Amino acid sequence: MRRYDVVTIFPAMFAALTEHGVTRRARERGLYELALHDPRDFTHDPHRRVDDRPYGGGPGMLMRPEPLTAALRHAREQQRRATGSSGPVIYLSPQGRRLDHGEVMRLAARPAFILLCGRYEGIDQRVIEAEVDEELSLGDFVLTGGELAAMVVLDAVIRQLPGALGDAQSAEADSYVGGLLDHPHYTRPEVFAGRAVPPVLLSGDHEAIARWRLKERLRRTRALRPDLLASRPLSVLESRLLEELEQEESRDAPA
Repeated sequence: MRRYDVVTIFPAMFAALTEHGVTRRARERGLYELALHDPRDFTHDPHRRVDDRPYGGGPGMLMRPEPLTAALRHAREQQRRATGSSGPVIYLSPQGRRLDHGEVMRLAARPAFILLCGRYEGIDQRVIEAEVDEELSLGDFVLTGGELAAMVVLDAVIRQLPGALGDAQSAEADSYVGGLLDHPHYTRPEVFAGRAVPPVLLSGDHEAIARWRLKERLRRTRALRPDLLASRPLSVLESRLLEELEQEESRDAPA
């Protein structure tokens, strides 16, 4: 079983993860345990304040170091008691390394980690220096807090755990697995709004279907994320399929 701990002032938000869909079923199957730690529980004033004005002035508030540090150390101790060791503390931050499939697989291989969710204008830098092992970002934008980012990380990681998906091949066929985007998917009816399912998918020829799917993955990646192809070695078959795509485009181009 994997163990994930989250330090957040809004633990109720994570019900979206633990009570619905694949992540709920994975928890019920005992594939992971999620523990939530509220820094407000580690304050010593009647108002349970976890924020204060930044030194030097400026807009907004910062999360104070004392309750965050106490919550993180409690999370580490609880994780050690549950698993025998504690994993890295990961702060969800726009300054962090960008999350991609490789990062997801790296985290999925870990038995445990702790996610730290910031709020307001961020957290005191001394917490980052003393307690944080890694910073992770979803992209070049800012959210109102780290909770949504933490749930994205957890959702992406949990679905990679063996047994989380009903069909293990579902994860293997995801976009970015193998460095390519996913191919198009179709279900009943065979014709919808005048558009038909590609005949090859109805043929029963599994080799032809696999070839079509790979070609469509290459087509999509070439059109939408050419940077992925530029940094990826191609197999002989993939090179041949890309040549076919180029020939088709040249043939279909207006004269």
